[in-house]
Amino acid sequence: MKAIVPGAITRLSEFVSRVTAPNPGFMTGPGTNTYIIGSDALALIDPGPESAPHLSVMLEAVGRRLKWILCTHTHLDHSPGAMALKAATGAQVLGFGTVPNDGRQDAAFTPDRALRDGDTLDGGAFRLRAVHTPGHASNHLCYLLERQKLLFTGDHIMQGSTVVISPPDGDMAVYLDSLERLLGLDLAALAPGHGHVIEKPHDEVRHLIAHRLKREKKVIDAFQHGNPATLDELLPFVYDDVPQRVHPVARRSLHAHLIKLAREGRVFESAGTWKLIA
Repeated sequence: MKAIVPGAITRLSEFVSRVTAPNPGFMTGPGTNTYIIGSDALALIDPGPESAPHLSVMLEAVGRRLKWILCTHTHLDHSPGAMALKAATGAQVLGFGTVPNDGRQDAAFTPDRALRDGDTLDGGAFRLRAVHTPGHASNHLCYLLERQKLLFTGDHIMQGSTVVISPPDGDMAVYLDSLERLLGLDLAALAPGHGHVIEKPHDEVRHLIAHRLKREKKVIDAFQHGNPATLDELLPFVYDDVPQRVHPVARRSLHAHLIKLAREGRVFESAGTWKLIA
């Protein structure tokens, strides 16, 4: 498997190319993947962060053929590049529409066409269908390239790492439900927002569900060390298998797990402490 090189235009199939933004890092892996679909009229998924170099490469890749800019969600590494790309090409911006107010979003995002679950985009040689997959973000959409059975997953599924679920907009129970939904789709591969194409989509989805439920069991087991306990007291036991530098981010997903368990009546929170209910 070749390394992903930001700025390189990589042909993935007859109808799909990938350009990765120059924003590699702890949360973004090799960088945010931008996908270009079509041959004549083109659609582009996730223009990425505001970046003059990335904009230049996207324009090189699409020329005058770009008709649609689709965003999977409005986190700052996925949608802010839409504004400059639209200004340069006149392409229509599409996305869920509603931007959550949690301080982690592209507040300026305003699509020309708001999409909902099941809405389609007909590009003649290709057809994309929006699949609402909340959990990582409440406004998250995946896009299914129907004939090729290729699902562009944004941050719903990342290759090489699990997705952070950050309350209040991130919701662990909803995320698991959205993963389960993918098992009912006829898929050949996943094109994630970060990392390489995943060739065994249903196996990957099952692996992610199992991983999350295993982590949930570690949350419950962590109360053996103190009940009640704070998030920070539970954190080193629940995430003892990851480096401590990861813990500040893992803390968000721990919070999401606890909120899910509280809804199920398995834990109770009071004044910042959590108690396992026997």
